[in-house]
Amino acid sequence: MARLRAARAAARELAWAQLAETRRPVPATTVLGRVLPGFVLDIDATIVLAHSEKESAAATWKNSFGFHPLLCFLDGSGEALAGLLRPGNAGSNTAVDHITVLGHALAQIPDALRFGSPILIRSDSAGSSHAFLAHIRSLREHGLDTEFSVGVAITAPIRAAITAITGNDWVAALDGDGSLRDGAQVVELTDYLDPAVLAAFPAGTRLICRRERPHPGAQLSLFDQVNGMRHQVFATDTPHGGGSIQFLEVRHRCHARVEDRIRTGKNTGFGRFPSRQFAINAAWLELALTGIDLLAWTQALLLDGALAMAEPKKLRYRLFHVAAKLSRTARTTTLRIAANWPWTDDLITAFARLAALPEPVT
Repeated sequence: MARLRAARAAARELAWAQLAETRRPVPATTVLGRVLPGFVLDIDATIVLAHSEKESAAATWKNSFGFHPLLCFLDGSGEALAGLLRPGNAGSNTAVDHITVLGHALAQIPDALRFGSPILIRSDSAGSSHAFLAHIRSLREHGLDTEFSVGVAITAPIRAAITAITGNDWVAALDGDGSLRDGAQVVELTDYLDPAVLAAFPAGTRLICRRERPHPGAQLSLFDQVNGMRHQVFATDTPHGGGSIQFLEVRHRCHARVEDRIRTGKNTGFGRFPSRQFAINAAWLELALTGIDLLAWTQALLLDGALAMAEPKKLRYRLFHVAAKLSRTARTTTLRIAANWPWTDDLITAFARLAALPEPVT
């Protein structure tokens, strides 16, 4: 597994170098029209069902049966940086698993970019364990410019702080396009919280709350039902001057894009695990992540327009499963593609760009 991860890291460094030389830098995360510097890493777990007895498959917290892998994706490009296959009953907020996945993900970023580039780690409340946040902060001692933006469970002290805030302190929340979000507001809780609550977080941590009118069918806590609003809280150590609380809230909410990465990832390979042996399935997960990377590099290096943003299912239909014939004459191999296929020109252009990619200097 270590050799496979090392090979993926080497291939990533080459693909990024080819991308920078031929087309553009590695795609960055954009929030409200603002390009975020450095890298944004999204960590999230998912349930993968098992329909037969397999090693380490177990009952999950969703009352199903299978595995509970933890994954990390690079938000800007959609690359799958790391994954850890875990039993179905693995904890959602296990700090050691988050630390392991983050370590593998950081190792996938080339050294020249990993050191000196800002790195934002986003997660839902499963990543808010104090041990994991302390680890993210400790990475600064090793030369990494790391920050976090993680969901936080609403505890009694946080509920008390929310209740103490007057209506004038709430400001309108924003949608992803920068327009005002109807019925939604945000406020910073940091100054309203008991200092003992903040003492458990790394120094400089800020807590920001968003409330909005619940949509029909939303599952609300008793606190939300009493107040008639749905509340969500996240913690970040981005200092003042790094953006308004509306910007930071939208930036954190963009973590939801990882759900699409996982959904398409399951359609690419890790939606099923084929073996009864856990080690084989762990290798399968790593290979599935490799396939996700290959798709991301293909789109960034070779494709344009809608195909550069297409999901794997659409790519398979339009490009990878195209009817064609290999013919060999006079020591020349020719790929003959159906002339009336709507995406023939896109495929020919992709092959031409592939052939023109610069070779690494060894």
